[in-house]
Amino acid sequence: MAQARGGGSHPISALLLLVSLALPIGVSARALPAQATEVLAEVDGESISREDVDKALGVQLGTLEKQIYDLRRQKLETMIDERLLAREAAKRRVTVPALFESEVTTKAGAVSDGEVEGFYQATKSRLTGDEAQLRERIRAHLLSQKVERRRAAFLQALRSETRVAVHLSEPPVYRAQIAIDGAPFRGGEAAPVTIVAFSDFHCPFCKRVNPTLAQVMSRYGDRVRLVFRDFPLDKLHPQARRAAEAGRCAKDQGKFWEYHDLLFANAPSADSDALTTYARQAGLDVPGFERCISSGTHAAAVQRDIDEAIRLGLTGTPNFFINGRLLVGAQPLESFVRMIDEELRQAK
Repeated sequence: MAQARGGGSHPISALLLLVSLALPIGVSARALPAQATEVLAEVDGESISREDVDKALGVQLGTLEKQIYDLRRQKLETMIDERLLAREAAKRRVTVPALFESEVTTKAGAVSDGEVEGFYQATKSRLTGDEAQLRERIRAHLLSQKVERRRAAFLQALRSETRVAVHLSEPPVYRAQIAIDGAPFRGGEAAPVTIVAFSDFHCPFCKRVNPTLAQVMSRYGDRVRLVFRDFPLDKLHPQARRAAEAGRCAKDQGKFWEYHDLLFANAPSADSDALTTYARQAGLDVPGFERCISSGTHAAAVQRDIDEAIRLGLTGTPNFFINGRLLVGAQPLESFVRMIDEELRQAK
């Protein structure tokens, strides 16, 4: 994902570690004892509350809480597995390594020469190096897969014989409130699922995800509304802001999406001649388009989109809000489908 103004990404890893150490298991940041109306600061008697801060950090806090939950869930699953293995080993009066050897390593089975050959033939066009060493690495890789499958099956069998109750709850889904009035959209105006895309016409990742968005719209039709918001990254793509203004001039003539597609297809070219060429190709009234561009008609509107993206804590493009739920980056179709299907189920 392209990074926005000021460069690098937030130091989220260190923050996750600090928060995970500070919070007891099963307690999310929003469930801390402090009240939402707690006053954190005062400026000439005017207070700034925890609620004010949390609202301003909404997207970041929501993302962070989900990451903390995922970390806890992964560790919890590991600890459950370790306890199941220890209990079974004690029951059999053997050590855990001995149990693992007899029930997993031994029963996983060996890797045959035919399996190695099949994998090698299927992947050799992408492999480099000594053939004999490659085959040994393939054998080790296939063996590790067999061991992992057998381990999963053994642990599942142990779970089926044991009462395992997991009480860790997911944090509430954070949904950002985003204005979309007047923004160009595709799909059903009354669709139960709205995707708001913050995008940059010169961002290669935004260009890469466009075919995926086309698949989304083809798959869901009027059940999804795709809304476009501008977030040109000036430091990375100095001509993208002008392209964004040009897109809005095309929207004035009812040709936003045609112009949108031409901008992405020809990015990052956005000098005056190029923008006019795209206008002509999109079937626009070229003199009217040129007047719109030269007068800076939509400069303030593009800036409002940028301000909104910054308020939401976005640092790059593309970013998507699916019914207010953040999805970051040029994600594959499956990521969109999973979240959209969840929203459609809830809508029912």
